[in-house]
Amino acid sequence: MSEKPAGAEMPEETVGSRVSPVPQRSSVPDMPPISSMSAVWQSSPPGSIYDFIRVASFALGPDGRIAQWSERASELLGLTARQAIGKDPVEAFVPPEFQESGHRAVANILDGREWTGLVPYRNPQAPSGHGIAEVYVMPAQDDRGERAALCIAVDVSALRGLETDLASSQAVFGQSPLGFFLFGTDLRILRVNERFAKVFGRPTEEYRGITPHDLLPRGEADRLAAALRQVLDSGQSLTDMPIVGQPPGSSDRRRWSVSLYRLHSGSGRPIGVAGLATDVTGRRRAEQEAAGVRRNLALLNEAGARIGTSLDLETTARELLDVAVPQFCDLASVDLYQGLLSGDETPPGLADGSAELRRVAFASAVSDGPVAFGDVCRADTADDPKPIQVGEVHRYPFNSLCAHALRTAQVRVVPGRDGSEGLELGALLQSTLVVPMVARDTVVGLAQFSRAKGSEPFGERDRALAVELAARAAVSIDNARLYRREHERALILQRSLLPPGDPEAAGLDIACRYLPGNAATEVGGDWFDVIELPGHRTALVVGDVMGRGLRAAVAMGELRTAVRTLALLDLEPAEVLSALDEIARGLGTPGGSHAGARPGSRALARGGRAADDSSDLSEVYLATCVYAVYDPVTRRCTFANAGHPPPVLVEPGEGALLMEVPPGMPLGVGGEPFEEIEVELPDGALLALYTDGLVESRDHTLDEGLHALRAALTPSDGADGGGGGGGGGKAAAGSLEDVCDHVLSTLDTHHGEDDIALLMARVHGLAAESVGDWHLPSAPQSVGRARELAREQLESWGLDELVDTTELLVSELVTNALRYGEGEIRLRLLLDRTLVCEVWDGGLVQPRRRRARDTDEGGRGLQLVGLLSAGWGSRRTPLGKTVWFELALPDGQSSGADSVEALLSLW
Repeated sequence: MSEKPAGAEMPEETVGSRVSPVPQRSSVPDMPPISSMSAVWQSSPPGSIYDFIRVASFALGPDGRIAQWSERASELLGLTARQAIGKDPVEAFVPPEFQESGHRAVANILDGREWTGLVPYRNPQAPSGHGIAEVYVMPAQDDRGERAALCIAVDVSALRGLETDLASSQAVFGQSPLGFFLFGTDLRILRVNERFAKVFGRPTEEYRGITPHDLLPRGEADRLAAALRQVLDSGQSLTDMPIVGQPPGSSDRRRWSVSLYRLHSGSGRPIGVAGLATDVTGRRRAEQEAAGVRRNLALLNEAGARIGTSLDLETTARELLDVAVPQFCDLASVDLYQGLLSGDETPPGLADGSAELRRVAFASAVSDGPVAFGDVCRADTADDPKPIQVGEVHRYPFNSLCAHALRTAQVRVVPGRDGSEGLELGALLQSTLVVPMVARDTVVGLAQFSRAKGSEPFGERDRALAVELAARAAVSIDNARLYRREHERALILQRSLLPPGDPEAAGLDIACRYLPGNAATEVGGDWFDVIELPGHRTALVVGDVMGRGLRAAVAMGELRTAVRTLALLDLEPAEVLSALDEIARGLGTPGGSHAGARPGSRALARGGRAADDSSDLSEVYLATCVYAVYDPVTRRCTFANAGHPPPVLVEPGEGALLMEVPPGMPLGVGGEPFEEIEVELPDGALLALYTDGLVESRDHTLDEGLHALRAALTPSDGADGGGGGGGGGKAAAGSLEDVCDHVLSTLDTHHGEDDIALLMARVHGLAAESVGDWHLPSAPQSVGRARELAREQLESWGLDELVDTTELLVSELVTNALRYGEGEIRLRLLLDRTLVCEVWDGGLVQPRRRRARDTDEGGRGLQLVGLLSAGWGSRRTPLGKTVWFELALPDGQSSGADSVEALLSLW
């Protein structure tokens, strides 16, 4: 053969006679002991580099022809043993254009020299039709001592591929930033790369032969060894196996993600396990940080939804602990300043943290009862720590961490204590966060969060979260405190404006009810009133200011005061409402001016928009009101209505009827006159005045509510009068209190949309024997006649103690009527809870009390009336005026005013 056939595409290092050096191994594995050599010979078929390069062999005889031909030679060169044995090797498998140089090479080989070179050979599978083989020829002798040759051939492309693979593997293994390692079948390290060696702080050559137990703690090493054995036995890869350990000489715990896969020889025999280790400590910490942030955000979101749903202080504190335990901590408690709970603005000791606190809530995920954790430093149990019970009032000493947190509004950390302190808690505490609850720059209390041993200790993020949770609860608690304060004030205001207790009136049985639209506020604009008028008459008032809350309650108070003032002037009902309308129009304007309120008020009352869009309709006060005056002597009642639902009248044995009172416009609209009607009420008649909250809601219309009210008041055995019957038997019998309860239980009064006021009166006029009524001529002798009539009437009533005083005062009033009045004089005595005397005349001039000088002979009559009577006054009538006085009935204990002393006191 020629060393380089002409025209062949070969590498520069091709043909030539050379002796290949034997490569030196960096280290030789220990030989197995003699006792195990048999086991080596009995192992699986060999797997080595020859499995990858597929070495072919053949032999040449003394004649230069092929004497032996291996199966791999058949695979490589494409000739069977029958085709090759006895043939010239050059002619057998070398292409014709390379045969001349090939013969020369064979001649040299048979001369006894070793030869290594590149030889072309026929290869129909190659694109060019031939391939290149690297052939190594070793001189040999046959059994006759003649020269022969043993040839070993390898395809050059397989060698070059193996070289490339080895170079790539070395580059990846050596230059990769990831840690590579290789374990043998005995689970000992065969090789590691520089990155792996750097992590564990040893040179790469020192890792050969060591086991996982030489690198990792026992538990982690056992896990890794088991995983290696599993991959080696099953052949299934394992990815992202977490391994935790500490590199030599480092106290930091590191976390690696390890992936393992089995290595095979060319024949498929397992030869070890390769692995890739990635340091994921930073990524794990980032994941934990992100998970912590997500957990905290979720906790804050839950806190926003669950804390502050109630305006109750204790409920808000419990909501805070429901969120914190066990999601954030294992134990928690809330202490609030006792003074703030009781309504004080600045309790003593608030600034220095030594004020009394009350434990309002406690929660634990690790104990069944209260535990002495961060609060053992309270002043009264410093020597003998005991758990603070829920509801217990206590205080912290000035130099304690809890008091310092309250004083400075800064979070403090109380470290855990060991078991020698005799805690009732079975699990020892890791630490406690003492967090002041701050709202609007004011500390309202103290929250304590504790974690038990075994839990993750509190970090900076936990402190920030605890402050945020406490702040949210503090704002809700402070809102509840402020609401409680304002609510109590508004409630005091409203209750002061409603009649105290059960009102009393002459000739009437009275029962009333007031239900707030919202039990949480109990403040609204509905009101009712019972006003005693001269002559044992009574004014019944029910009104409703449009709107809710404190503003409506204040407007209601102003209107109620105005109604009482106007009623005492003894005006007619229509006149009272007209004056009240003027007052209502002035409530929402500066200085009480009416000019700016009227247009908007009218439009709003009619359901339209105000003509002037710039006007502030929120300042328009509108109200409805019904005003009735009942006279028990005549049993007549006069009604006037300002846009209010009509009264309901139930006469004995009849059905309930809506009274046809002209509705009129609401108060505050202005410009519209009010009408009144007078109705005679028989004894036993029932009168019901109410606000629209009783009969109207979103669930039913006003007409349906009125029908239900009439049905509830209609006697079950009486005529329905068109109002329906049944279900109202209690309206005809029983006390008025029972009637009120029956009406409220029958109708829908729990809708919470509007306040409800109900005023019910049962009529029983004054008996004829309780009234003395006489007409006297306008003559001087009428004065004496009036005294005689008064004496006789009082003696018949058994009021001898009042005879002298009554005679004196009657004489004064009749004398004034003769002197300043006109026409016929009328004298009337009324006996009920008090004695009332009225003197009527046709004059329009109202009496005026004045102070007489010492030298005056007269002018002291009305002064005397004021001194001797419980009250006196005058009012206009359609035909003149009436002057009256009132005397309290004797109770058997007091003798009443002395007329002689009263007369002497005038001088």
